[in-house]
Amino acid sequence: MFKPTKATSVSDYLTQLPLERKKTVEFLHVFIERAAPGLAPYFAYNMLGYGSFQYKNYKNQMIDWPIIALANQKNYISIYICAVQDDKYLAERYKDQLGKVSVGKSCIRLKKLDDINLEVLAEVIQIAAKKPGLI
Repeated sequence: MFKPTKATSVSDYLTQLPLERKKTVEFLHVFIERAAPGLAPYFAYNMLGYGSFQYKNYKNQMIDWPIIALANQKNYISIYICAVQDDKYLAERYKDQLGKVSVGKSCIRLKKLDDINLEVLAEVIQIAAKKPGLI
């Protein structure tokens, strides 16, 4: 059963994951760290963030926002790729190559690890690490 986390750190977040998602999220956490070693992991906005950039939010405030984020949701695992290439979100640009996943703007949603093309995901993460941002 899905329960929102009360985590305050990366290790808290990983410890509190439901057993049925724990291995997948932990694998993706390590995978993201290896794909983009320059993006330091941290706990942000009830998800794991990797690296950050300055972003003007809907309140017109400048905030630090994760370049990559990883979140356990009720029905799936989300990987947020906050990067744009040629005026198109990277996740949308590569959606046909990412596998059996659902993609919306900067979000990649998967139910199991076998659904995603890890080679393409690594490429997308590496591009995002170099050119973060949102439209």
